[in-house]
Amino acid sequence: MGRAVPAAEPLRRVERVMGIPVGIDVRDRGVDPGALDRAFAHLRWVDATFSPFVADSEISRLDAGTLALRDASPEVRAVLEQCAALARRTGGWFDVHATGRLDPSGFVKGWALDGAAATLAAAGARSFCLHAGGDVLVRGERAPGQPWRVGVQHPLRRDRVAAVLRARDLGVATSGAYERGPHVIDPHRGRPPVGVLSVTVAAPGLGLADAYATAAFAMGLDVPAWTATLRDCEALTILADGRVLSTPGLERLRC
Repeated sequence: MGRAVPAAEPLRRVERVMGIPVGIDVRDRGVDPGALDRAFAHLRWVDATFSPFVADSEISRLDAGTLALRDASPEVRAVLEQCAALARRTGGWFDVHATGRLDPSGFVKGWALDGAAATLAAAGARSFCLHAGGDVLVRGERAPGQPWRVGVQHPLRRDRVAAVLRARDLGVATSGAYERGPHVIDPHRGRPPVGVLSVTVAAPGLGLADAYATAAFAMGLDVPAWTATLRDCEALTILADGRVLSTPGLERLRC
């Protein structure tokens, strides 16, 4: 009589991809460990294809004029179409040319993690967390009946979080200057925004949350009025004077 094979342990791994540590934490048992290999391979492909800092990436070649858009890969064309749609939906505040060169990073990082999540789901994972540079995507729960807890970094106090959110099936992205300096540019004025320290957006997908957080931060003091109009998204804004403003739905997510 054969013995039952013990269930596999949960899967966890951290690798440096896209210039930042990226972590995957799968709580389901019995998921093929190869799913993590495929998820990280997807992220490396995204970096090689979309990074404006890789000289031979398709994005760099498009920006340099050595690759025509019609000759770009279907994924690159699809991402740039989504970025154009996001520009229209944000009134031009999300702009892949805001820095003076083609750079869709404000959408691509979240989109890349959405793709990695799809790879995990295809392998049977239902409860997992992906995190990259302060952005987090969760599916399911960390344990039965226990939602994931997502901390929002305080922009001035490295030893504090500004909020902790209860999250199921949610992407949480934060944009600000506290981690990487003033890298987000107000596309209408050509300079970093003023009056706001960080904007966090929670949305069903991380690509959308990432793009909306980037656009909202670029707005500066106009951000609270805009985030109040968003559908299926919630936001937390920390202003330079220390005020913390949240949409009603975001307040309901707080622990």
